[in-house]
Amino acid sequence: MLLGSGFFQEIEGKTVIDFGCGEGSEAIEMAQRGARRVIGIDIREDLLEIARRKAREVKVDDKCAFLVKTDERADIILSLDSFEHFADPAAVLRTMASLLQPSGKVVACFGPTWYHPLGGHLFSIFPWAHLLFSERALIAWRSNFKSDGATRFSEVAGGLNQMTIRRFEKLVATSPFRFTSLELVPIRKLRLLHNRLTREFTTAVVRCRLVRR
Repeated sequence: MLLGSGFFQEIEGKTVIDFGCGEGSEAIEMAQRGARRVIGIDIREDLLEIARRKAREVKVDDKCAFLVKTDERADIILSLDSFEHFADPAAVLRTMASLLQPSGKVVACFGPTWYHPLGGHLFSIFPWAHLLFSERALIAWRSNFKSDGATRFSEVAGGLNQMTIRRFEKLVATSPFRFTSLELVPIRKLRLLHNRLTREFTTAVVRCRLVRR
């Protein structure tokens, strides 16, 4: 897991929500590694069904639930590789706050952010291509092999909200949360160039912990 082996000590005996769980691999691993209960949340029912099947196969379905939404409160909310995809990340932070125990925390890890060389995900056909070409041009290129009718980055499968480090910091500043830690992990080959001025272009992964104000 991107958060390191020490994370499993943090979740031991705890209720954890995996926000944006996808096919449930991380949720299942947390259930296997000591979490008391894990609730995977995702908007895609097809992915949730895959997650349920995986949990049954490894016999942790009694500790895992995979749902579109929940009212259950958690000790820890985990978000992996999701904040650059949420259609309304400010609303997601408010929802997380409503689902967290007063003494709980959010652990988030995501990237690449928008100004990363591959921050356009599918649209980064070469480094920074998503910055050199217009959204309209890239969507037109994508329509050559995808026929889902998407007309914006936000409408493609999984969504893409053009999240930057600065925008994320501003979102947290106006949310119910505050940072207890924020780590910007540099791109390995660009680590010597990584600093406050270049961070948007040279950061590989954003890792942070949030608690309620």
